[in-house]
Amino acid sequence: MDDSDVQKLLRLLEEIRDGQRLQLERQAEALTLQRQQLTLVQSQADRAERIQDRAERIQATSASLVGTARKATIILLPIIIVLILYLSWLLFNRLGR
Repeated sequence: MDDSDVQKLLRLLEEIRDGQRLQLERQAEALTLQRQQLTLVQSQADRAERIQDRAERIQATSASLVGTARKATIILLPIIIVLILYLSWLLFNRLGR
């Protein structure tokens, strides 16, 4: 090997080294970006979980209200019907006189 071959080999090795350094820098940037994305995904998952918990609480409250309304309807409907019948009876009774 003569001196020019050695110089070419050294330049080639330097280019390989520089390419590897550039690749490592890009990998470091990619890892930083991935960490940021992971942090974002985790915060979104936490927020989604909080929203889901809140929705479940709202649904439980709604179910309780619907149950109470059904019970009230079962109790009040017959009373209202009896009062309407009584009022009708009073009206027709007075008209008949």
